[in-house]
Amino acid sequence: MNKRVYHCFFEQSGTFKNEFKKLGYESYDYDILNDFGETDYILDLFQEIKNAYDNQPSIFDKISSKDMILAFFPCIRFESQIILHFRGEMHTIRNWPNDQKLEYDLKLHKELSKLYELVTKLALICIRKNIPLIIENPYTEQHYLTRYWCLKSSIIDKNRRDNGDYQNKPTQYWFINCEPKNNLIFEPLEYAEKRTHNHMKAQEGISRQVMRSMIHPQYARRFIKEYILESEVKND
Repeated sequence: MNKRVYHCFFEQSGTFKNEFKKLGYESYDYDILNDFGETDYILDLFQEIKNAYDNQPSIFDKISSKDMILAFFPCIRFESQIILHFRGEMHTIRNWPNDQKLEYDLKLHKELSKLYELVTKLALICIRKNIPLIIENPYTEQHYLTRYWCLKSSIIDKNRRDNGDYQNKPTQYWFINCEPKNNLIFEPLEYAEKRTHNHMKAQEGISRQVMRSMIHPQYARRFIKEYILESEVKND
């Protein structure tokens, strides 16, 4: 077993965690939910981030600077579609009276501000503790972090299908206290059935929203071997 431990935040599917394990690494999932039975530590990560930022006891006290955190940070208020909500142009709200739309704007802005504060505090905690951190979020030019964060994403994957995922969903990754390795991957790419938003359905105990966020194990493995692991172990 290799020494570095990989801590997967906001991942309850076990996808990245299990690929790390297959490659001989210790890895754990952290989330407030456990819909897949894969969450190793069921806890409120938002509260843990607040605690750590305020120098209170937190899960970060158990994570070494030799380890790494992969944070699949909730993006519901950062995505470009939120602009249509703010403008009152989404089909579900376009006929609301202006006072109702404005009250909704206040609610959205409060939620957006909270998430922006939390993701920024997460980055600050890891910078100050010298913990390697990778943050994953969708990519668009209108994405809130793309436009309004001082940190620039290290990798932009505009078509995840090219690396064996279910979707071509554009995704960006911030590497903090670390750099992408850019290893060459020589293993064959197996076909993964394409999933579109319209075809995804909720499964028993798992919402459609969660299903849309799922990543194919093949994509996770290739990402780990291409960008995270040292070159000498990438094809073990």
